[in-house]
Amino acid sequence: MLRIQYKKINSEFEYPFQTAHGLKTHQPALLIALTIGQVTGYGEAPPVHYYNVTVESMIEELVQKMPILVRYAFTEPERFWHFCHHLFPNNPFLVCALDMAYWNMFAQVKKQPLRDLIGLSDDLKLEQEPPTDYTIGMDSEEAMLEKMKAHPWPVYKVKVGGKNDLPILEAMRSASNARIRIDANGGWQLKEALEILPALKQLNIELIEQPLAKDAWDDMAILYAASDIPFIADESCVSESDVKQCLSCFHGINIKLTKCSGITPAVRMIKEARQAGKLVMMGCMSETEIGSLAIAQFLPWLHYVDMDGPLLLKNCVLKQLVYLPNGQVEIR
Repeated sequence: MLRIQYKKINSEFEYPFQTAHGLKTHQPALLIALTIGQVTGYGEAPPVHYYNVTVESMIEELVQKMPILVRYAFTEPERFWHFCHHLFPNNPFLVCALDMAYWNMFAQVKKQPLRDLIGLSDDLKLEQEPPTDYTIGMDSEEAMLEKMKAHPWPVYKVKVGGKNDLPILEAMRSASNARIRIDANGGWQLKEALEILPALKQLNIELIEQPLAKDAWDDMAILYAASDIPFIADESCVSESDVKQCLSCFHGINIKLTKCSGITPAVRMIKEARQAGKLVMMGCMSETEIGSLAIAQFLPWLHYVDMDGPLLLKNCVLKQLVYLPNGQVEIR
């Protein structure tokens, strides 16, 4: 039988984190621990308000179905994901936390690295694993430059979607030779995106995440045809069912484990995108070390990665794990 533990955490950001979706000072998350015998695996799901998900709603549904979950017999993770997918059909965030914890536990039982077990072939590996970016939220020009100065990094992701995007990006480029990618979170309109593209090319912007609204497919097709800068789908690519439509008007996709419901479907999404010749990024939702470790298992197959949650948050979640004399671990 499975032993299941769960806990809500609420991690404070180092800086208030502003995007086109709003301002956050803290990132809540659901932590889950699954134990079989003496082996414990950990998973995480940070909720996002614009997907109408809360930690409380995940815990409520988890507790309701706990008597069914604890009776699950140990099998391959893919089978467990399908079991959870049908048990929680409308809660991909919760399924992700369970799937992540199960994979972590399974790899320990098998005594193999998780990345060797997920089923991505060597022929899809890239020559070099990508470094994570460091995200700078929307703020005044002075504040954004100060964050860059305080956190020297080889790759920055800059949140955009405000009125002063271009002057801020120009100032940041003048202050650093680092690679800069930008994320509009769907905050631009087609007209302003077309107007700013030539300047962004001059600034050597590496990529643009989700420039337009998630369902602006016709406008996105126009923008896609006009750009030499890669566009990466984020809000337009929530689950594996979205990949096919994104292939026609984005240069690549950004996979979020929490949104797509875990490691298991993420493997399928990578295969589909890579086989279509598209770029693959894996992003975070400000996960702690637990969620970031899961993202890191995919590094050999990614062109870009955004797993900077532990760099943005003040608290270290590992301090909340208590190791017991019997070898088991509790979340406190």
